Amino acid sequence: MPQEPAPPSRHLRVHQDRGHTVLEFRGEIDIAAAVELLPYLDRVTGHPGVRLVIDLSGVEFFDCSGLRLLYRARSRVLDHHGSLLLVCTHPLTLRIIRVTGLARLLPPLPSLDAALGQPETTSETL
Repeated sequence: MPQEPAPPSRHLRVHQDRGHTVLEFRGEIDIAAAVELLPYLDRVTGHPGVRLVIDLSGVEFFDCSGLRLLYRARSRVLDHHGSLLLVCTHPLTLRIIRVTGLARLLPPLPSLDAALGQPETTSETL
């Protein structure tokens, strides 16, 4: 599959895999990174029926700015009748996701392969 041109951000890599758009967040996802990522995230989540995976495997630091990005992505994907899956393995990031309750809405998966092997679903049912 052709790879979509990457946005001008060191915090994001984008590619297509098994019919999904995969957004790999990288490095420190703080307020500065969120400002860079938000326009691209909004563009991707604005498509009807988007099948999206956000992969946090390459994230070293994640704060409330990153949480806002995830909540916004989930809301926009649901509004457009798409699906969103989350990959996260970093213990501190997992803790933030669990403590804030986001894990109930968007359960973190242990790998990209685990996410892409999931049956067709939307985060609305989670």
